[in-house]
Amino acid sequence: MNDLKNKINDLKKAKNAVLLAHNYQVEDVQLAADYLGDSLELSRIAAKTDAELIVFAGVKFMAETAKILSPTKKILLPRLDAGCPMADMIVVEDLLELKKNHPKAKVVAYVNSSVEIKAESDACCTSSNAVQVAQNIDAEEIIFIPDRNLGSYVQKMIPHKKLVLFEGYCYVHNRIKRDEIEAMKTRFPHAILMVHPETRMDIIEIADEVLSTGGMLKYAAKSDAKEFIVATEQGLLERMKRENPAKLFYPALRPRICANMKRTSLLDVYDSLTQEKYEIQVDPAIAKKAVKALDEMLKYI
Repeated sequence: MNDLKNKINDLKKAKNAVLLAHNYQVEDVQLAADYLGDSLELSRIAAKTDAELIVFAGVKFMAETAKILSPTKKILLPRLDAGCPMADMIVVEDLLELKKNHPKAKVVAYVNSSVEIKAESDACCTSSNAVQVAQNIDAEEIIFIPDRNLGSYVQKMIPHKKLVLFEGYCYVHNRIKRDEIEAMKTRFPHAILMVHPETRMDIIEIADEVLSTGGMLKYAAKSDAKEFIVATEQGLLERMKRENPAKLFYPALRPRICANMKRTSLLDVYDSLTQEKYEIQVDPAIAKKAVKALDEMLKYI
């Protein structure tokens, strides 16, 4: 494995490339990455770096976002089959129907969506700034897509606005059940419960902190607490353990794994760099519309 990592490092130097890895990637890929973070953080890094070649170890919508924000750079996705089931739950026809039925509403799209959906939206948001974006958008009615759980959390935080929710969800976070969380709280009564806003509302209601993956990392590092129950994908817990060796991190009863995020291996990264596959292309006309929604999101970062 070290030999493969060394070959990857040599290729990155030769090709002026960087490897970006999402927090949910397998540990070998995380450890080989130049930058590790959530999807938006990595896309912003892609835009700022001087590297001409970006290998994005994540899922397709993330690489698309990086391409939109870095149109002149070559963006590679090591596995074409690394998709996001939640992003795939909504298609443009669904959104157009919602817009037809709610003509006065503005559309806020979670960044976990396709470029085509972003292009039909007024603003994008992340899990960390969804409330801010919805609060500040000039509309009393908001079509929030595609995550019903994140949308329900936003609705709770801004009850004076009406949110029209789509029935999408993250299959990883949606599988976490309240009785599992309560069992963990009983087992570890002094642990801080951190949950991702993609979890169900009945879990959010008993959380100590509702945070994005980036927010969880920062909170865990700064907190005086020594134990944490973390309701999100297992890859983030592995990073937390590495960066906070004196603290304990527990999953929501049993580890939750995103199969799509875990598809990318170190060998896939090596092959991607060697053969420069698979390049992500975005139709310029669609990208031009989508970037406006992303720019609205970036006002609240």
